[in-house]
Amino acid sequence: MSAVMLAAMAGVELRPRTAAAVPVTEAAGTQTGPSEYSYPLPAADGVTIDREAQLILVHFQQRAYVFNLACPHENTALRWKARDGHFQCPRHESQYQPDGTFITGRATRNMDRFAISRAGDSIRVDLSRLFRSDQQPQDWAGATVAD
Repeated sequence: MSAVMLAAMAGVELRPRTAAAVPVTEAAGTQTGPSEYSYPLPAADGVTIDREAQLILVHFQQRAYVFNLACPHENTALRWKARDGHFQCPRHESQYQPDGTFITGRATRNMDRFAISRAGDSIRVDLSRLFRSDQQPQDWAGATVAD
């Protein structure tokens, strides 16, 4: 199991100051199946960390993403660097944009995304379907939900 995640968020082409203003909370999802969880769709931009399920739900600029807590390089918990507006791995300092896109460091791919769908006012996450940007680029790009 990966270490504790401090914070996270996502969005496309965000400026660091905009991304840094997004609030971070912790909450547990409702397990709806053997590998499925449900979360309320946030009413505002923010980040929800579910330590038990080892995921991060991000709502930013009318889009939602769900990331694995762990860095794809060596499974170390990522941290959100609010001042810089990006994720960073504390082990080897790989950096990622708020939408999970790789910036720099030892990692060789973007942050991993889970398959998600919208069900009314909820976001459903399928933990059995984790997408790697280098192996499933179309699935990775499509693992987002619009408001």
